[in-house]
Amino acid sequence: MVEDYTLTAEPVGSRTLAKKSDLSLSPATIRNIMSDLEEMGLLFQPHTSAGRIPTEKGLRFYIDYLLNIHELSDEEQQIIRSRCGGHPIEPVDLFRETSRVLSSSSHYLGVVWAPRLSMVVLQHIEFVKLRKHLVLVILVSTTGMVHNRLIEVEEDFSQSEMDHLSDHLNSLLSGLSLHQVREILLEQMRQEKGAYDRLLEQALNLGETAFSPPDETDIFIEGRVNILNEPEFSSASRMSDLFRAFEEKATMVKLLDRFISPKGVRIAIGSENEVQEMGECSLVVSTYGCGGEVVGALGVIGPRRMNYSRVIPLVDYTAKLLTEILETP
Repeated sequence: MVEDYTLTAEPVGSRTLAKKSDLSLSPATIRNIMSDLEEMGLLFQPHTSAGRIPTEKGLRFYIDYLLNIHELSDEEQQIIRSRCGGHPIEPVDLFRETSRVLSSSSHYLGVVWAPRLSMVVLQHIEFVKLRKHLVLVILVSTTGMVHNRLIEVEEDFSQSEMDHLSDHLNSLLSGLSLHQVREILLEQMRQEKGAYDRLLEQALNLGETAFSPPDETDIFIEGRVNILNEPEFSSASRMSDLFRAFEEKATMVKLLDRFISPKGVRIAIGSENEVQEMGECSLVVSTYGCGGEVVGALGVIGPRRMNYSRVIPLVDYTAKLLTEILETP
């Protein structure tokens, strides 16, 4: 039944199921079973003369206990690999292309949350004096991404002094996530207050300022036109609300926060997204990592009746591939 509803977006009747089923059940018997499932909250009848459609609870039961997942073929895997990892590209372009691959392969929306600043593993830090009390902080992560931040400082450092400070921090903190870096800096400042030399004091103060919030992430979304083809979103107002949610960074980060842990594929159906505008949507998401740590997430957003057996292995394989690419020197 769920497969039929996935294909047509229309209520499925007992007669249709009787014709397709191998159980040799009459339409009347199937109607009675469907009625029982409706009482259990697994099915819903839009109106008296219509067939039935699965509820969120019904879809959840189907996904958790009945879904037959079709693994990607070798050819499909190779196509994805050639598009995402066929040649060296900048991380930002990699994330954008990955979202396009997810969209074109699923025919829904492809989403990639780039690594959040706090999850970035530091490879190199550099301080550049722009003018008195204003410093540009350049953070280079192990994934190759470059993050720039402007900070105000109390002391008027020379560029030579800042070069010494950045060298000192690089020797202490390279290979740690920015979250770990900030915790270490704060702890050292508490423990060694008054006991360390002037260089360390300046380095710790400057580093603490550089690694302070806000925490930021870039979000890449491709395939908005695909949603336009889904009957659930034929309403202009519903479509407008949905697209507004996609454009609001805070909304998308809220989704990320829910799925960044634990590792592996997770599925949110309708209201499980906890975003009102996405009540008609489902999200299949998985984390990806670098250096053994989770740094971001990617996924597919589509209608609640999306083809889960196709989307789940797509998201799983793409997340593992992105991890592999990011960890390759």
